[in-house]
Amino acid sequence: MKKVVIAAVIATATLAGCSSVPMESKEITDIAKKFNNPTKNTAGVYVYRKDTFVGAALKKDVWIGEDCVGQTAKGVFFYKEVPGDETLVISTESEFSPNKLTINAKNGELYFVEQFIKMGAFVGGADLELAHIDTGKSEVQRLGMAKGGKCSSTLK
Repeated sequence: MKKVVIAAVIATATLAGCSSVPMESKEITDIAKKFNNPTKNTAGVYVYRKDTFVGAALKKDVWIGEDCVGQTAKGVFFYKEVPGDETLVISTESEFSPNKLTINAKNGELYFVEQFIKMGAFVGGADLELAHIDTGKSEVQRLGMAKGGKCSSTLK
């Protein structure tokens, strides 16, 4: 019986592999990676997830306010312009409830938010942290841009 359980776990891990999400075109991705100033009266927010093995099979939703940014997978980023000079709440789904990060967005500024996967009691959870602008730009340069706007769940 023990061998059957171990075999099932190995088979599940092997078949699970890495998750993927729909990606933007190379042209749109290249424009986002120029890190241009956001349009008038807005701030720009990059949300990214590094290309690491930890949590590779997991997709996690991200929201700004109540708007779905999209579903992340390893090695992707999103870019979204948001109203400037406002307090933003960025949320990501996690194991039991969303984890949130608050940013006081200023007009004309760019912000880089890293989503990372952490260990959970039953499944990996996700959390967010504000990255330094130089770190964020460097990380985003290595990633692909995911298509936004589709989340698998609703914000609670």
